[in-house]
Amino acid sequence: MSSRQSLPVVLVGAHGHGRWHLQNIDRLQRAGVPVHLAGICDPRPWTPEDGGPAPDLPVSARLDEVLDLARPAITIVSTPIHTHAELAVTAARAGSEILLEKPPTPTLAGFEQLVDDLSATGRACQVGFQSLGSQALAAVRALMADGVIGEVQGIGAAGAWQRDASYYARARWAGRRTLDGAPVVDGALTNPFAHATATALALDVAAGERGVADVQVELFRANPIEADDTSCLRLVTARGTTITVAVTLAADAEGEPYLVVRGTRGRIVLHDRLGRIRVERDGRVEVREHPAIDLLDNLAAHVSDPATPLLVPLAGTRAFMQVLEAVRLAPDPVEIPSAHRRVDVSGEFPRQVVPGSAAAVMRAADELALLSELGLPWAQPAVVVGG
Repeated sequence: MSSRQSLPVVLVGAHGHGRWHLQNIDRLQRAGVPVHLAGICDPRPWTPEDGGPAPDLPVSARLDEVLDLARPAITIVSTPIHTHAELAVTAARAGSEILLEKPPTPTLAGFEQLVDDLSATGRACQVGFQSLGSQALAAVRALMADGVIGEVQGIGAAGAWQRDASYYARARWAGRRTLDGAPVVDGALTNPFAHATATALALDVAAGERGVADVQVELFRANPIEADDTSCLRLVTARGTTITVAVTLAADAEGEPYLVVRGTRGRIVLHDRLGRIRVERDGRVEVREHPAIDLLDNLAAHVSDPATPLLVPLAGTRAFMQVLEAVRLAPDPVEIPSAHRRVDVSGEFPRQVVPGSAAAVMRAADELALLSELGLPWAQPAVVVGG
């Protein structure tokens, strides 16, 4: 059991992904991590059917009320993307450290303003890229630096998930590029698969705050939404490393997202959610597994001892925000023609499926190619070059 004093935590946004945070706070507390739920802020009423908190816990739609009553050491902001900055700054100015869900903001300018605003408060902000808590990342970086697979040629990432109509009906902002005139950027690359890009950037030590260049973006959609559900990007980091990310939410087969580091003597495959590394070289295969550090646990440790570094500090996500900005400024997603997709009605809700899409995103990641370079009949993008 930790000897650190238990830190009060307020959760902003308890429905949707916020439920995971509720469960995680409870899990960490049971495991002896000194944190406890001290309040909830959510515009929707919190009912007993929600598996609600203790009766005397502050619950309000007004963040200032909850902050005043709970006096949290940490505030978790798990709300729609376009509301992140205001809520985070409000909590920080009340004296709380922040765990901010990804992506931090919907625009690069908003991100820079948030960095300045939070810096003025002196409060720490950890961004919720949970994949960056995996100790497998450091292990892969060490393998790259040691030349285990020879000279690194590039990093690819692939993700193939299946999402039905209910996924896009869950909230007004879901699947939108804008909402009521404000940027939202809720596409496959920037929200559900944001971890893929962030993890790929984290493998290249020179990224982070130094940024990226030559970002190319291709956005497609099988669903009747504003944002992309099948898409890819290719960029060059400050160190000159090529990174390609290809993802789809209209997959014909689901697979665990992975990253692949290509080298002149072999390759490294990383399943970051599993902490599993597969090293392939000289005709041999070696598999290793590494644990992960929870980001709330890490932030709590930093609060108790500022010498403990944050795993995902806000300023360190600037390269990811450059990618998000390129997606935001890219032409609207190109609709995949009906001849190249089908509707799966086997579940409770209909689901758009692009046959061959799972194999396509894997091939793009492995070959460091854009989808338009694979000869796919539906991958004919609009203008793709970003900043």
